Amino acid sequence: MLSLLQTLLQMEGFTVSQVSADEVEEIVSEIRQEEPELALIDVHLRQISGLEILKQIRQDAELKDLFVLMSSGMDVGYKCMQAGADGFILKPYMPDDLIRKIQEIINTTRPAREVASD
Repeated sequence: MLSLLQTLLQMEGFTVSQVSADEVEEIVSEIRQEEPELALIDVHLRQISGLEILKQIRQDAELKDLFVLMSSGMDVGYKCMQAGADGFILKPYMPDDLIRKIQEIINTTRPAREVASD
């Protein structure tokens, strides 16, 4: 599935990087190194929660303004938006819907976020 997504996005002119780490801190570190404009994150990953990754991104001073599009086969869009996602797409989705959603998000001007602290 990742290969198909990568091919689709590259065909649309996006530069794509895949994060392969298994720990939240490692994933956030890789994202920080890549400096993407948008992160597409699945809510349910093998060993960790995409929502936990989102939480860490929003608490990271360097990444707090990163656009994040969450995805899931379960309708948890409200929960993702409450956690700080910029968008949500329910699987399965059509390729055109994904591209449209990504373009919607990256073409949106938004107010600066406040960093939540624990």
